[in-house]
Amino acid sequence: MRVDDFDFELPEELIALRPASPRDDARMLVVRADGAREHAHVRDLPEYLRSRDVLVLNDTKVFPARLRGRRVGRGGTEPKIEAMLHKRIAPDQFLAFARPSRKLTAGDRLLLGRSLEARVEAAGFEGEIELSFALAGADLDAAIAAQGEMPLPPYIAGKRKPDAHDVADYQTVFAQHQGSVAAPTAGLHFTPELLRRLDERGVSRGSVTLHVGAGTFLPVKADDTSKHRMHSEWATLSGESAEHLNRARKEGGRIVAVGTTCLRTLESAADTSGKIAPMARETDIFITPGYKFRTAEVLLTNFHLPRSTLFMLVSAFSGLETMKRAYAEAIRERYRFYSYGDACLLFRA
Repeated sequence: MRVDDFDFELPEELIALRPASPRDDARMLVVRADGAREHAHVRDLPEYLRSRDVLVLNDTKVFPARLRGRRVGRGGTEPKIEAMLHKRIAPDQFLAFARPSRKLTAGDRLLLGRSLEARVEAAGFEGEIELSFALAGADLDAAIAAQGEMPLPPYIAGKRKPDAHDVADYQTVFAQHQGSVAAPTAGLHFTPELLRRLDERGVSRGSVTLHVGAGTFLPVKADDTSKHRMHSEWATLSGESAEHLNRARKEGGRIVAVGTTCLRTLESAADTSGKIAPMARETDIFITPGYKFRTAEVLLTNFHLPRSTLFMLVSAFSGLETMKRAYAEAIRERYRFYSYGDACLLFRA
């Protein structure tokens, strides 16, 4: 399909720079399987779910992956460099996206944060570099935690600097396993009170872990979706979770994916019959209209960027024309978009 098919005009003032407070006070546009729409709030979610449904959450934890510093020891100049760590490949090594990458080549030395020393081992596609640090393991983790910044998306970071509020705001209340450079943003809407009310409703919970990489911020540069290359991300789904999800479906429950990361993990773990198996591997699944879903019947997700792989995914889930009409209504009704914005609850077409 043409990438232009997924374009739309979004007024800049609808890009949320701060989350709703409390979190579950965010608005929620409900889109039924037949395309009918209604307006609610995330706190109303229990009213739209049934006993025996399973809410699937991504329990990844964001780490302060943006490091600012400079290149040292070459050419008499020390240009400023920003490195967005996005995947650990060894105790002392990360893949990262560098800006400006044109100023770096293999062998360069970097001083990042206040005191982190690193060497560029390789420079490759779309500004990606491979870094080896002078520290390793837990020592490196501690240094990054102390000297890095929360990696707010470019459409927020370009308007304001990260601050102390983002340390909590850009993390879900159920985050456990560190490894993401972007929050699974649909999960940001949940509060302990909302989770308690879902428990009372008889909605059980399952979990997956997908460590969101910086590739999620990269624009789709191809003209046709068939030519876009997804960056792979590490995903884990335990045997216990797989068994719980399969059993719930047999007993008449629906799988409710909280966010596109959950949905991509579930679809990566399912066979052609829809049975979900344990997994612990990379996934680069790219979902566009025409894809046949095998797992979730319901998806809670935020409002996504035009021409993005995430808008393509929700268009596959609910139908492109349905989502274009839903987004047009959300814009008319002044819903807030992107990571800190409002949500939509989609029932699969």
